[in-house]
Amino acid sequence: PRGFSAAGVPRKGARGWKAPWTPEPLVPGRGPRRQRPWPSGERSGRAAMAAAPALKHWRTTLERVEKFVSPLYFTDCNLRGSPLGGGSRESASPPAGWPRGGKGAASSARPPAPPAQALRGQLPGGRAFQLPDSREASLPGGGPAGLPPRAGRRQLRTHVGNAQRGAGPRAKGEFPSGLAPLLQGPHLQWWTCWFRVELTIPEAWVGQEVHLRWESDGEGLVWRDGEPVQGLTKEGEKTSYILTDRLGEGDPRSLTLYVEVACNGLLGAGKGTMIAAPDPEKMFQVSRAELAVFHRDVHKLLVDLELLLGVAKGLGEDNQRSFQALYTANQIVNMCDPAQPETFPVAQALASKFFGQCGGESQHTIHAMGHCHIDTAWLWPFKETVRKCARSWVTAVQLMEQNPEFIFVCSQAQQLEWVKSLYPGLHARLQEFACRGQFVPVGGTWVEMDGNLPSGEAMVRQFLQGQNFFRQEFGKMCSEFWLPDTFGYSAQLPQIMRSCGIRHFLTQKLSWNLVNSFPHHTFFWEGLDGSRVLAHFPPGDSYGMQGSVEEVLKTVAKNRDKGRTNHSAFLFGFGDGGGGPTQSMVDRLKRLRNTDGLPRVSRTAPQGWETQAVVSLRVQLSSPGRLFSALESDSGQLCTWVGELFLELHNGTYTTHAQIKKGNRECERILHDVELLSSLALARSAHFLYPAAQLQDLWRLLLLNQFHDVVTGSCIQLVAEEAMCHYEDIRSHGNTLLSAAATALCAGEPGPEGLLIVNTLPWKRTEVLALPRPGGAHSLALVTVPSIGYAPAPAPTSLQPVLPQQPVFVVQETDGSVTLDNGIIRVRLDPTGCLTSLVLVASGREAIAEGAVGNQFVLFDDVPLYWDAWDVMDYHLETRKPVLGQAGTLAVGTEGGMRGSAWFLLQISANSRLSQEVVLDVGCPYVRFHTEVAGGRVVHWHEAHKFLKVEFPARVRSPQATYEVQFGHLQRPTHYNTSWDWARFEVWAHRWMDLSEHGFGLALLNDSKYGASVRGSVLSLSLLRAPKAPDATADMGRHEFTYALMPHEGEYRVPTPLPSEPRFPTVSGENCGSPLPPTPIFHNASLCGPRPGSFQDAGVIRAAYSLNFPLLVLPAPGPAPAAAWSAFSVSSPAVVLETVKQARGGARRGRDPGLGPPAAPPTARLPPQAETSPQGRTLVLRLYEAHGGHVDCWLHTSLPVQEAVLCDLLERRDPAGHLPLQDARLKLTFSPFQVRSLLLVLQPPPD
Repeated sequence: PRGFSAAGVPRKGARGWKAPWTPEPLVPGRGPRRQRPWPSGERSGRAAMAAAPALKHWRTTLERVEKFVSPLYFTDCNLRGSPLGGGSRESASPPAGWPRGGKGAASSARPPAPPAQALRGQLPGGRAFQLPDSREASLPGGGPAGLPPRAGRRQLRTHVGNAQRGAGPRAKGEFPSGLAPLLQGPHLQWWTCWFRVELTIPEAWVGQEVHLRWESDGEGLVWRDGEPVQGLTKEGEKTSYILTDRLGEGDPRSLTLYVEVACNGLLGAGKGTMIAAPDPEKMFQVSRAELAVFHRDVHKLLVDLELLLGVAKGLGEDNQRSFQALYTANQIVNMCDPAQPETFPVAQALASKFFGQCGGESQHTIHAMGHCHIDTAWLWPFKETVRKCARSWVTAVQLMEQNPEFIFVCSQAQQLEWVKSLYPGLHARLQEFACRGQFVPVGGTWVEMDGNLPSGEAMVRQFLQGQNFFRQEFGKMCSEFWLPDTFGYSAQLPQIMRSCGIRHFLTQKLSWNLVNSFPHHTFFWEGLDGSRVLAHFPPGDSYGMQGSVEEVLKTVAKNRDKGRTNHSAFLFGFGDGGGGPTQSMVDRLKRLRNTDGLPRVSRTAPQGWETQAVVSLRVQLSSPGRLFSALESDSGQLCTWVGELFLELHNGTYTTHAQIKKGNRECERILHDVELLSSLALARSAHFLYPAAQLQDLWRLLLLNQFHDVVTGSCIQLVAEEAMCHYEDIRSHGNTLLSAAATALCAGEPGPEGLLIVNTLPWKRTEVLALPRPGGAHSLALVTVPSIGYAPAPAPTSLQPVLPQQPVFVVQETDGSVTLDNGIIRVRLDPTGCLTSLVLVASGREAIAEGAVGNQFVLFDDVPLYWDAWDVMDYHLETRKPVLGQAGTLAVGTEGGMRGSAWFLLQISANSRLSQEVVLDVGCPYVRFHTEVAGGRVVHWHEAHKFLKVEFPARVRSPQATYEVQFGHLQRPTHYNTSWDWARFEVWAHRWMDLSEHGFGLALLNDSKYGASVRGSVLSLSLLRAPKAPDATADMGRHEFTYALMPHEGEYRVPTPLPSEPRFPTVSGENCGSPLPPTPIFHNASLCGPRPGSFQDAGVIRAAYSLNFPLLVLPAPGPAPAAAWSAFSVSSPAVVLETVKQARGGARRGRDPGLGPPAAPPTARLPPQAETSPQGRTLVLRLYEAHGGHVDCWLHTSLPVQEAVLCDLLERRDPAGHLPLQDARLKLTFSPFQVRSLLLVLQPPPD
């Protein structure tokens, strides 16, 4: 055949034709058959026929052209299937042991060949490649199974073996000399099989472009001379490797390649549907392995005809340019004889004339950029992503070599770091093309993280790690934040971006909105603090375009900022599972580079587009820099969007995989505490080595887990298990580093041996702690610890239970209800554990709505339309069922004094139940609900498509509720007035949400949850889901979490102290750097006594921090300090000192630890002790304004500070940011929700 599809029959819905692969006919003893000259009479006759009037029906002509390029119809005479002349031809000899296909006989007489022998592979639980019994397995040079071998194709000799667990891509020279056949492979997950391919190119093919064609259900990677050279992905239209673009007379014709084939496709290995859990019985086939001659002229003609058809169909019958395109295509069919290559140049000239019609200055410019979105983990594990990166990027390298104008953009520093570690040759090529301007790193972050759930500090670290990696490896940092596929975007992102050197933002995910269409494609995005970035959403609503005319027209037609800007992005290339651009995509876009007269839409255009004015367009192979420069020049009339970019879909990701959510919150806290204590130890000890390298490793593990399909829980079971292992690594190593820092911090202090109580928050705290006693018992003690400091724990002999002046009272009534009262709030629970009353004692104000109960567990049916782990739909609210099954009566736990508690069991269903302890401490303004979800001996939470929430109907009326976000908070409606309101039926929050009216409110705090909502006056916290795809085990098992309820009327101030002789050992005070004498105990000194005000004044933000950052009780090896000590304090309650860490310059440079071999899960590599530069005595402090107002405050410190200077989030000094130090204080000014960072240079340590 003259040309045929690279994948045989194209898959349904595939866009674009495949490359034209054709065999070269071989005649024994001769080279390729010479073509018959075109007689002058025939040529003149064709010319006359082409000049005849085009008395054609539009539909008929259109279909005629379609059939001329069809891979299905009339392939005996069309451009894709027409033979090159007549006569006999010969196929290459198949290897011994395979039936011959009629060697030396005419093609018409060739007997049918047997079907191609398929290699079959299995997935987890029974993976195996099944091969013939011989050591050398050969693949016939045929098409798909059941089709005879094609004439002239060369059959290849292959050797097959498996990659053992832990084996990675082999370096140059490390390939084995022999690969044993694998008759029954071990049960390995996500493994790969290696094929050694020995080939010889026929001498008759000299002067031709020769390709290796390989089609397999699993993704593949071709290796040549020890280096990866081409990715192979059938779904990604990459089924060939160019052996030579022109075989020379003296070129070697025999070579050996290796092909690594994975047991997964482009989008994993789901059972039945894409997002289904991986199928352990799924089989994979290798259906083609052959040599073929590639005819570039046929390929070009196919691209031209495809685009002309696209123009004709896209513009419809009412448009002049549509007919011009159609008649040009019709002329090409008339002029082009598939059997006569001499006719191709004339046909190509006709197409060039059409596409060469230039437009005017008013053209809409489409900036086309090669793109390959690769999910760092999703429907495949982390180690498979490493291989996906290699397959995709080595293919991009080939395209950049062949097309100097082609530009490829690439995000996610983590993926580039993996390639650097495991494919160093490929990484060097990427650096080379980066210098040429063809490979453009974008994004500036470590991974494309979720935009909702990570903390503010974690988002900063994404940019800190990412931008520094890009600078070190590619010579510059990114100026655009590239996050095309995450599930919403925090309102604090603009400020974080601007302080990390980023002024531009690109995504397309809001095109997925289920209810409302976002009103802009190019606009300014303004964050909580007023920071603005230039944002652009590609109007084509995709990051995986194919370069078709339909997509180009859609990009122009759907632009919602017509008249404001004349530029838009067009990201082309297969994505999600990798793949990236193809040569056909590049060729299409080159052809459309400057095409005049294409309208945005027409009345008969597809997809119901509305009619618009005719405007020409042009396509540029461009870069992000050129795009945003052009958008900035048109920015004078752009609109501004203020606040979060809320995705009206995937609301279930705030709750799915509760264990991952808890691990994320806990590890964020651990790394915060380790950095803070290590910084204090560095400041106070001349011998302490700050663990910079270990902390970088641990942070990178956490940032890896914050990828938008991991922390959200929308991943397969294997990824979730790997994520939990990462969290366990962070916990284990983090606690080790925490103990080391505590040891160094109190070294040399006088005092008895004992325990150290550490406060890592920037305000004094008075709380009840359970302290260990001899014999393993614990006693409750009320302790006060200064801000960011420590205090010695009371001696065990003094831990005698003494009743406080205002203790907690616990009373159980005869009806089984229990009342807890600490003098600040009074809590009443009915026998089932529901909250019937919550009263502020001082004012008598009731917080629970009349006739309702709080702490009501509610179960919903949770069946989305498709995206199981991702979506919870609004109709789930119609299935509300209160959980009323009681498994045990309410019982008193702790009987009062320092703490009072009651507990109960609740049967959720036949398979699931929970136990809960309701706890109230002395002096605490909130009641805690410590919850364990468990079942019998076998199962725990074991549901299917159910959604568990807890509700608190409040005696509060407000149209807005407040939710904590990164470095601040925002308000969302509690009503459903508009579609924009009711689309927010399920939202996200971090540590707290609050519903307040004037003078009173109710706050709901939590330690590990993110899904939330307030409808009317009902506060609802989302607890557990039970989706079944892509992880059938998501959320199954045991869960433990705590939430708390805090009524408030305003600020709590200290009314009067307790008697001057406290009856409990305690320390308190804010005297930074000096010993703190014992002082009277106050009832939670910062939170006692009501005064009218807001939730900010009431201390809700501080209470939520305290719930999430418990006081640390650490052993003091050797003498413990005799007095309390504080390192930092802030004069304003509106300002939070969020982070204290060593400046990045103090860490050992050049160390970028990798993931490890791709066959092993990524883990942190922790050396026994990190090296630290002697000059690394510079700390970074990060503070933010939390109340939403302008604030002047003082930062107090007891550390030996030599210099203080403001810096950005990348820790670069502000040249005008020097801060004078006055009496160990720094004056700082904040605007609402502003984040400020400063560098503190410490004095040299004493000898």
